[in-house]
Amino acid sequence: MSSESKSSLLARVRSPFEGPNTIGNSNAFWASFTLGIVLLGLYPVLFGAYAAESSSVYLVYALLGVSLAFIWGFCGILSFGQVAFFGIAGYTFGIVSINISTYTGVTLGLLTGVLVATLFAALLGYFMFYGGIREVYVTIITLVVALVLHTFMGQTAGSEWAIGDARLGGFNGMVGVPDLAVGFGTTGLEFAGAMHYYIALLVLVATVLGLRALVNSQFGYAMVATREDETRTEMFGYNTTFIKFATFTIGGALAGLSGVLFVTWGNYIDPSEFAITAAAMPVIWASIGGRESLVGTVAAAIVIQWLQLQLIGEWALVIVGSLLIVVILVLPNGIAPGVRDLVASFQENRDKDAGTPAAAEEVSD
Repeated sequence: MSSESKSSLLARVRSPFEGPNTIGNSNAFWASFTLGIVLLGLYPVLFGAYAAESSSVYLVYALLGVSLAFIWGFCGILSFGQVAFFGIAGYTFGIVSINISTYTGVTLGLLTGVLVATLFAALLGYFMFYGGIREVYVTIITLVVALVLHTFMGQTAGSEWAIGDARLGGFNGMVGVPDLAVGFGTTGLEFAGAMHYYIALLVLVATVLGLRALVNSQFGYAMVATREDETRTEMFGYNTTFIKFATFTIGGALAGLSGVLFVTWGNYIDPSEFAITAAAMPVIWASIGGRESLVGTVAAAIVIQWLQLQLIGEWALVIVGSLLIVVILVLPNGIAPGVRDLVASFQENRDKDAGTPAAAEEVSD
């Protein structure tokens, strides 16, 4: 196969995931993206199954961050309540899988966990967007929902707060949640340890690629237009209320999926997942990585959560908070867009010095 044919084949493979709404459409970006996946895939081989099992949670948090970056960065909806969908899916999975202690129960738990989180996001989104609530009030309402769930779940320690064999546990949390698995009856596949890591990685990569394709579709153009000027977008005949409702619901479903992966990682969940500190973390990841960059948010979530684990105690919050302030002051759009602008400026200056027109292709993040 000639080099021209190979180049054409790669361009066709990449084309669904590229467009004006995503940062990183260059060869350098895709080479870095592929290298990152390969390194993450080799992590269990290089550091062992235990390290992979422990690190699996970073990928789960990255998926939660992506769910926020999608609705905030591309549709302008700042939700402070992504952890509400995250926690609801986790508790739902626990309730179903503990009561049906077979592969059937775990599979049903996976499906119902994501479904309940999606329906809850749809219900909340319906009342907010069709009720005419906009901008900062959406942020406040979603935060309040998460805090209400935190308070409610915290008072469920008594024995009366049980659904079948599943005790909610109050601030002690729900214990005995089984590992991730799929199957029917006593026949199925269980994904524990390093396998959970690979499932989380597969889901994360598929989500990033799927969202890149979505935001570069006609629906994605409408999302960005709604973010930029909702009134003008309505004048062109778009139903911006439905666009925001659908976007918010998709984000809730992704947050729910991350909640199921989280509870099957630790086999435990408690009300702290709804607390204000947990609610703030996705906002911090997207702000630092770049809310318009899915890959930037993934990188920020992994690095910041790893940093928090190394700095146990209050110092972790101090350092992460300081990092957030510095990034907002220096790079208000986040690190990934900032690096893109810096590289683009460098290339433009180099082209000027060489006396050639500036390259039209976007640089990678």
